[in-house]
Formats: sequence, structure tokens, C-alpha cells
Amino acid sequence: MKHSAAWEKEFAERFEERFDEFKWLYCEVYNNDLQAFYWLCGAMHEYYEKRGASLKKLDRERKKTPFWYSTNKLFGMMLYVDNFAGDLKGVKAKIDYIKESGINYLHLMPLLKSPKDRSDGGYAVADFKRVQPELGTMKDLEALTAECHKNDISVCLDFVMNHTSEDHAWAKAARAGDEEMRKRYFFFDNWDIPFQFERTVPQVFPTTAPGNFTELENGDIVMTTFYPYQWDLNYGNCVVFNDMVCNMLSLINRGIDIIRLDAVPYIWKELGTNCRNLPTVHKLVRMMRLVCEIVCPSVLLLGEVVMEPSKVAPYFGTKEKPECHMLYNVTTMASTWHTVATKDVRLLNRQMQQLSELPKDYVFLNYLRCHDDIGWGLDYDYLSSFGMSEVPHKKFLNDYFTGKFEGSPSRGELYNDDESLGDARLCGTAASLCGMETALEKEDKEALRQAIDCDVMLHAYMLTQSGIPVIYSGDEIAQLNDRGYHGDPDKKADSRYLHRGKFDWEKAERRHLQNSVEGAVYQAILTLERIRSQNEVFTASADFSVIDTVNDHVLGIRREYQGKRLYAFFNFSPQEQPAYFDGILSGTELVSGKKVRGLSETLKPYGFLWIRCE
Repeated sequence: MKHSAAWEKEFAERFEERFDEFKWLYCEVYNNDLQAFYWLCGAMHEYYEKRGASLKKLDRERKKTPFWYSTNKLFGMMLYVDNFAGDLKGVKAKIDYIKESGINYLHLMPLLKSPKDRSDGGYAVADFKRVQPELGTMKDLEALTAECHKNDISVCLDFVMNHTSEDHAWAKAARAGDEEMRKRYFFFDNWDIPFQFERTVPQVFPTTAPGNFTELENGDIVMTTFYPYQWDLNYGNCVVFNDMVCNMLSLINRGIDIIRLDAVPYIWKELGTNCRNLPTVHKLVRMMRLVCEIVCPSVLLLGEVVMEPSKVAPYFGTKEKPECHMLYNVTTMASTWHTVATKDVRLLNRQMQQLSELPKDYVFLNYLRCHDDIGWGLDYDYLSSFGMSEVPHKKFLNDYFTGKFEGSPSRGELYNDDESLGDARLCGTAASLCGMETALEKEDKEALRQAIDCDVMLHAYMLTQSGIPVIYSGDEIAQLNDRGYHGDPDKKADSRYLHRGKFDWEKAERRHLQNSVEGAVYQAILTLERIRSQNEVFTASADFSVIDTVNDHVLGIRREYQGKRLYAFFNFSPQEQPAYFDGILSGTELVSGKKVRGLSETLKPYGFLWIRCE
């Protein structure tokens, strides 16, 4: 019998529909361990029973419109709870500000219990069932998500699935010699096998955390792909998969709408491989998708896949067997800042063209900045045709954005600077990277105006891409770098805290003053978001393509949906630039309301146009 006769009809029908594939995948990965499989099935039903009535109602409503997340109505913000409002109750008290800012997709950065001094920003979880005490409790989280739902705001939360903190109960028991708990990780009593892994597995942080293994004080060796205090979980053990699925469902039942699968390409390890993107990873993600479709079908899976496009797209799965609902548009973010530095749109042109060729039901999250650094994983084979070699070009980009390059207004800092490889990653807020920090220090009004124009143009470009635009908290009020982290012993070694400063509520109070920096940026982004939400041509399923503007400083994008057309142009140069059209272009510029008709249009420095065709 496939299921218990006591199961509710709704759950039983969902389960029956997916049973054959779910069982087949589970048995293939876990050697026909039916006892473990049926244990998981029973646990899934328990979490379905525990799911609140309002969440079950949301499941049914969203099932009627399964692609509710692919419209032009969603606008996201990611934030750290403590930086934004102190704790979860504080965020709840700021719902009005979130709504006023047009946000209806709220990504709460990691907030589960983790060691203060060894957390990697919350990505070393010590307890999946508890919130970090200073942020509140699970009840506070439930109260916040309930308030968000009342205000039509969906909530996203990170699920750190590749590893746990060394302070997690499983890890503590494993360190103490519990054999069953040791099997949940990768433990070795000598370096023979770890050295074999090291021959084929790349290092994630070769400067700050070299190697993929850590030797403990008793001589045991444990796999630690990211940092020594983050112990990799062994998903070859079905107990790990079962318990982590339960941890995920427990969080989902607190009112989480989107689960961000952190570091998902790393979760399956095999000796002799690079332990990245292995076929079994996709089987595990597919099973997690099936679990959600059975227990909580309104919930979305967002995959964090920080890879080049060819390795990102497979995480959507296939039309018949989908995996993640959404993925990050990581490479475009890096290519965008490359274009800010070079003033040359050819790489971005190529990237947009590649994205336009993907299926329309692929939904990406687009962003300018996030909690993390910017890595220069660019298409260097393509850039080499323009004389840009990888190592010197990375140096140019980092020199430009740290203000070392002559004439650069940017003010960022490097992260994981590896001089031996000529490589480093970049940190900084969008406003500081655009030059606002420098202009304000110099009291240069013209430079400040140009930096604001650059920042607004980049946001307009982000909102023009297909998918869900997500801003990093503070970017809406042009928040600058916070160099105070240099004086904090818990943060000074990690330059990513440069852009992880506390939200400046005094600056936010100036968001309605048009003559302020905060007001100029805030009102501009709000206007862009409103225009986007009112025009279906911005929906994720619209056709889009690249326009040849006959100008390497100007990017052109065409969007079309149900007979409606939008032509968008973006000037990445600090000088005026003409954009040429293929034929007569007639329409209305959506921001200014200006009528446009001609063969070309001149864009101001860092200017942009959204032209709706008539």
C-alpha cells in the first residue's frame, strides 16, 4: 500500500500523484532503503498535519496559479534582521516602511542559532529549530510571517543544507565519538583519503580557509569545504537527507514562502570528482521539490548556484521534472559592474542574448548588490577577443572599484585577495561603488549628480531584466559603506561587513526630500517599480532580445508581451551618447512622459530610456 488509509484526502492525492517517481529516486540514491523511505513519508504527513489552516489555504490558492511568482508584480528586498531593525519584532514594526518601499518579497538573511564568533554571517547553523536569541524566537518569526502575509508580502529564508556548525548537536556528538553521528559527516582517522579528495576538489577560500578538510584536536579529520567550523553533511547517508528535509519543513511551517537552498551544488561528494554539480545533486533537489509539492505546494525553492550560466540552468530541471522554481542571475551582476568600470556593453550584450535564448518559464532573481562579495567570474574567452586577459583585467576591475585607478570615483574594498593568483573579490554598497561616497567627501555637486544618475540607471536596468528584481536593504536610500567594522574584533577580518552596516533610519527619514541624496534615489526607484508593476511587458514570461544600438557604450533591450512592446536603452558612459534604432521608433518614454519618434535618441551621461511603443 502506498499510503495510510488514515491520511487526509488532500495529502493522499498529492502523495499518490508523485509516489512512483519519489520512491524510484529515493531508492536509486539510497540503495532501496524502504524503511528510511517510508519513515520520511510518515514524517511528511506529520508536517502536513501541523501546517496551519491559513498556510494550507495559501497552498490551495497558489496551486490555482502556479506561476504566481513570474509576474511583473514582485519586487524584493534582502536584509539582515539585526541591521535593519534590531530583532524580528523590530522588523514587524517596520512593515509600513517595507510596504511603502514597494516591497512584497522579503528575504530575511540567516537568523537561526549559530556561534557568534564562528558563524560566517549566520551560515554555520547550530540549531535549525531555534532563532538566534538576540533576534527573538520562533514565535516571533511566525508573528512576522503572519503579518507579512496580511500585507501580501512573501517571505524568503535561507536553508543552509551543505553543512552545520561544529556546535550543532550532531557535530558535538560526532566529536565525542558517537559512530552514528560521525556517519552524518565525513570523518577520517588519517589523511590518506582527504589527500585524494584534495587532488580534484577546488578550494573555495584558498586565502582565508585553505583546503577542504580540518584536523581536529584529537587527530580526526573532517571535511570542511567552506570554513573549519562548517562541517560538511554526508548526503550519502539517508538519515541526513531525511532529517534535513524535516528541518526544512519545520521552517516552512513557520510561514516561509521561499526556501533559499544555500550552496546546493556542493551537497553530494564523490572521490575522484570536483564535488560540484554532480548528477545526484539534481536527484536530491528534485526529491525536495516533490516533498514541497506534496506537503506545502505554495512554497518555492530558490537555488543558490554561484556558477557560470551553463551550470546554472540545469538546476531548473526539465518541464516534466522541475527542480528549483527560481535561481540567482549571478553572472549578470558581475558583468554589470564590469560594464560600469569599462563603459563597454559588449559583454553585457552577449550575456543578455544568452539569457534571452533560455525558456521563458526560467525565473531568475536579479540584483545589483547582495550580502556577499562580487567575484569576477566573467567570460574571459569572449573578453580576450577585445584584448582583455583574465589576470590583468581582474586587477583593473579591483583597482577601479577600490579607487586606485586614476579617475575612478568608486570606493570598495577587496575580499580574499590572493596575490599568487592575481585574484580577489570586491565589497561595497551600490552607492559607494557608483561614486556617491567620493563625491560627498569632496563636496562635488556635479560628481554627486552623476553618481546618483549611475545608481538609478543601474536599478532601471535591473528592473528591465526578466525575473524578480531584489534590492539589498539600504540601497533604496543610497546607503554608503560602513567602515566601522574595522574596529570590531568579530568582524574586522571579513571585509564583506563593509556593505553589511546597520540600516540608517536617520537617512531614511530624508527619503521624501527631493533635494536630498536619499530622496533622489528612493523616489526614483519607487517610480521605476510602480511603472514596472503597471506594465505587463515587464512580466517574466515576456519575449526579450538585445538591440544593436551601434554604440558600445549603450545597451539596448527589447521586451514584448501580448502585442505590447518596450524598447529600453542604458548609457554606461559619463558622456552623452546616441542610441540608434533599426527603423523608426515611435512611442512614449515611461518615466518622463516624453513622446519619442525618430531613428536615434541621445542619452544623457548615465541616462536611460524606457520607451513604450505605440
